[in-house]
Amino acid sequence: MPESVPLSSPANGLPSATAIEVKDLSFAWTSGKIALDRCSLSVPRGEFWMLLGTNGSGKSTLLSLIAGLLTPQSGTIDIHGGLGIVFQNPDCQLVMPTVGADIAFGLVAEKLTPSQVRHRVTEALSAVNLADLIRRPIYALSGGQKQRVAIAGAIARQIEVILFDEPTALLDPDAQLDLVAQVRDLVKSRGLTALWVTHRLEELDYCDGAFLIEHGQLVDRGEPERMRQRLMKEVGNY
Repeated sequence: MPESVPLSSPANGLPSATAIEVKDLSFAWTSGKIALDRCSLSVPRGEFWMLLGTNGSGKSTLLSLIAGLLTPQSGTIDIHGGLGIVFQNPDCQLVMPTVGADIAFGLVAEKLTPSQVRHRVTEALSAVNLADLIRRPIYALSGGQKQRVAIAGAIARQIEVILFDEPTALLDPDAQLDLVAQVRDLVKSRGLTALWVTHRLEELDYCDGAFLIEHGQLVDRGEPERMRQRLMKEVGNY
């Protein structure tokens, strides 16, 4: 039987300086293929970290486990604060016809008053510079705008930890860098914590640190520039 994976608060012992703590996480698909093998990492609270690795390395599987979309065979995951995720394709999570309605839909479970909902929606859209598009149909948005609406949805729910699963994969180069810069600014200005899956080395310019996963194991972590140099050297050896 899989072990339980607690989503924790500071009361259960998770250090307040840590937002995400993953210990000895292992996961295998039903085919028997091992995706993660005793993987451990820690994301500092209030920082923007990236998760690097080649296709099939296990990085997206790890993100899905942290998000609770998959259940590990062993290991623990501790989260400090509310958790949200932004997917590679924003169409997978935008469900209402307009920008404002989509963000308001995510607040239904909180049973807020209409004025509280309007305040949350307006404030969240202002945070991602989309306040003027509150009535814009979702279908009329660009890919980058859709990703920012997804981020605004997390902000409106007052999420403290946001996971990003290759959110720039479907965007053009200019929109890619605009989005990663906006997330960096949100992390710093709002005290959020972000873990961002990518394979684009230019995105390392915007983060506080990075993890490298190979064959389901964490093999390195550290300063963005050092990680970039390591990856460039490895690629140059082929």
